Amino acid sequence: MQNWTTTLQRGLVSGAASSILSTVALAIVGKKETGSAFAPTNAVSHYVHGDKAARHSGPSMRYTVPGYLIHHASSTFWSIVFEKVAGKYLDRKTPVGILTASAATSAFAAFADYKLTPKRLQPGYEKHISTPGLAIVYAALALGLAAGTALTRKDEPPPPSV
Repeated sequence: MQNWTTTLQRGLVSGAASSILSTVALAIVGKKETGSAFAPTNAVSHYVHGDKAARHSGPSMRYTVPGYLIHHASSTFWSIVFEKVAGKYLDRKTPVGILTASAATSAFAAFADYKLTPKRLQPGYEKHISTPGLAIVYAALALGLAAGTALTRKDEPPPPSV
C-alpha cells in the first residue's frame, strides 16, 4: 500500500484531470439539454447559495466559480480514495486494470452522490441534466482518473511480477 504523501500527490493530479474532464462534460451536456453550459456547474454552488444557484444559467463569479471549486474538491476527494484503495493495482500499469478501477470508483461516487447522500447534499447538477447526461459526466470522471493515473506513473517501471 502506498504512503499518504504519494497518495495525496497522485490524487491531486488525478483530481485535477477528473475535475476538468467532468466539468467539460457538464458544460457539453448542459448546453445540449438546457441551452446553458454553466447551469450545471452553477447548481453545485447550492451548498453556499441555496436554491438560487440552480436558477442561474449564465457564467457568474457568484455561482460558477464556487460551483467549480466545490466540484474540483469533490473530484479530488474521489481521486484520493481511488489512489488509496486501488494504488497497488494502478502501479501495475495495465490499461484494463486502470480503466476498471477508474470505472468502479466513478460508479461508486455516483452511487454515493445519489443513493447515500441526503438530497440537500447531492451535487446539484442533476437539476439540469438527465440520467444519461449524468452517466456521461461520471464516465468523464472515470477517464480523468485513468488519465491522472497514466500521468503520475509515466516515468515509473511497473513492479516486478511475483
